[in-house]
Amino acid sequence: MKKKVLIIGANGFIGHRLLSDFSQKTDYVTYGSSLHKDISPQPDNYHFFCSDICRIKDLDHLFQSIKPDIVINTSALSVPDYCELHHEEAERINITAVENMARYCEKLGSRFIHLSTDFVFRGNTTRLYTEEDQPDPVNYYGFTKLKSEKCIAEICSNYVIVRVAVVYGASLPNQHGNILQLVANRLKSGQTIRVVSDQWRTPTFVGDITQGIEKLVPHPYNGIYHICGAECVTIAEIAYRVANILKLDDSLIVPLTSTEMNEATPRPLFSGLSIDKARKELEYKPCMLNEGITRMFGLTNSNQRGYKLNKEIQ
Repeated sequence: MKKKVLIIGANGFIGHRLLSDFSQKTDYVTYGSSLHKDISPQPDNYHFFCSDICRIKDLDHLFQSIKPDIVINTSALSVPDYCELHHEEAERINITAVENMARYCEKLGSRFIHLSTDFVFRGNTTRLYTEEDQPDPVNYYGFTKLKSEKCIAEICSNYVIVRVAVVYGASLPNQHGNILQLVANRLKSGQTIRVVSDQWRTPTFVGDITQGIEKLVPHPYNGIYHICGAECVTIAEIAYRVANILKLDDSLIVPLTSTEMNEATPRPLFSGLSIDKARKELEYKPCMLNEGITRMFGLTNSNQRGYKLNKEIQ
């Protein structure tokens, strides 16, 4: 019997990719939910609900209508600067709505898969964070995501928390882009772009999130899993990779330290995530960054020059 999977936040960058991927699999009946109507120009084989996750009536209608076997929550207020200035809204979307989803999942016996972030960590290390490391966020966005993780663990008896970082890939016209697309757009138009040079991340190809989550659906264990890329690089390094592979002018890239960037909201300097647990338990195999960039921009090959700032995750 086919399992019913509900993807919340289905108009978002990650959510819509999951919606499209799961709808092509014969083992599932796929449902998507978002505040606004489906943005896909050519809807696939799925059902779509317009729902406001901050309204209990909408959540009740959504869950009671579908009675999902699996719920994947990709929705979030995820802009750190905005969250820092709008605590109440960030709490409503990132904590309260998630807590309510968790209660419905527990009531209906649904497996709850919730996307979280590397920003739950402080970043005062140079060692890749494991799932067992103690979170300690430096901004309010990270605080709300950590609080949602704790709510789920307290409420649900069948759950997975999936932490991702700097997700990239091709996006639809109506979706917000990502740092890689922004770099490409700026360089193609001959504009300079300022990028931070001392913040380290494990960038995640969006297609690898589908791979990881699909393996986690039947997985017998609860808990936290890092589903991200296999390399730990700086944001500046990511920009240089894009320029190199697309053969764009990398002299337009202006690398600056966090102090020089003078960001309004603090970010962790190092939030690289270890994928050792996912590799061992799930046989998770993410693509390398150059491969992901190549796939993102629809290229068949690339001139992949080596860089000193690359740290492959062992």
